[in-house]
Amino acid sequence: MTPGMHTALFVSAILLAPAVLRAQSTEEKPAGQAPANGESGAEKTNGDTPAPQTARSTGLPSQINWKVNLDAGWGSFGFANSLYINPKEPGVDEDLSDQWFEGYAKPSLSADYRIPDGGLLYGKISVVGERTYGSVPSQFGTDVSSFGPEDLSIGWRSGDSIEALGADGLDLVIGRTQYRLGHGFLLWDGAAEGGSRGGFWTNARKAFEFAMIARVKPGRHNIETFYLDKDELEENDSGTKLMGANYEIALSPTTTLGTTYMKFAADADMRPGRDGLNVFNVRAYTAPLRNVPDLSFEFEYAAERNGDALDSNAWTAQGGYAWNDVTWKPKLTYRYAYFQGDDPETPANEAFDPLLLGFYDWGTWWQGEIAGEYFLSNSNLASHMVRAHVTPSDMVRGGL
Repeated sequence: MTPGMHTALFVSAILLAPAVLRAQSTEEKPAGQAPANGESGAEKTNGDTPAPQTARSTGLPSQINWKVNLDAGWGSFGFANSLYINPKEPGVDEDLSDQWFEGYAKPSLSADYRIPDGGLLYGKISVVGERTYGSVPSQFGTDVSSFGPEDLSIGWRSGDSIEALGADGLDLVIGRTQYRLGHGFLLWDGAAEGGSRGGFWTNARKAFEFAMIARVKPGRHNIETFYLDKDELEENDSGTKLMGANYEIALSPTTTLGTTYMKFAADADMRPGRDGLNVFNVRAYTAPLRNVPDLSFEFEYAAERNGDALDSNAWTAQGGYAWNDVTWKPKLTYRYAYFQGDDPETPANEAFDPLLLGFYDWGTWWQGEIAGEYFLSNSNLASHMVRAHVTPSDMVRGGL
């Protein structure tokens, strides 16, 4: 059986409709004063004198800043010779392709309240509805949909209340929320998709089922401690939880170094290598040449240690150059990534566990965008990736 060639077709539409709701004070203008540029015309009274404008009320407490967002996305996907299976046997006419369609909507409400001389209290609540049409596992039927909570968290930032730490030097948050480490090599996505939830590729859910995060930011330093419980599928719940500590230092506006330790727990029957796993990580993101600021480099290394249950390594290196003074700001990058696989001649398991990697950018950590998300694991492989980026505007970007 030879590997078949595969193709992927992606057509998507993203709708991001943010709205900020704020209670505003009413400001009266002197009689006869013209509206400012961009201001809607006032209601007319007798003559040409505009009537005072009344701010529209949100119906929410005016002491709190409110923000409403609606994110939505749709995509159509297709494989030829899916799973690389194409026997080409004479007389066998079998359709080995897969096509499906996905969509999601995610409304959210955020709020923050400035405590006099006491920092900032903030929170967020959101829900996700998503659906996959066709080409889902047979046990779930033809179409799969789900609706449930995403964000539900409350936090506090110190503001200027702790002078020794500076502005917002302390940040505490608890609840359903996201936590991201570096550029997503190990820790980025806190929720599972696909299966009974649908929406595997659109990946609308990212918040952990429960999280406690504390950040201290004195000057150029960032120190974080965290406890995270992954939001998993009911039919495939591995019980993955972790705690850890992260330290980063900004040596300059263009250079950041970081190191992280994480301790995992999981269902020993489902994830024997992950239960009790110790993870050590170092990383660097830099544009080191002051006279060539468009030249940048990234490096990251991870070691996974859990006795014979798991003893593995992975690393990646990337270089890139951007032409920021050119129209569309093109950027060219090259990356090499290595993930150790199991050696059958040793009693230990060396197959690298991808952990909770995530979508930092197209072509990030799934080796083959759609295929990698479905059935390829970041273990026992090394990959090269060359990518060209373009950014025509703040709202439009693309790559090859």
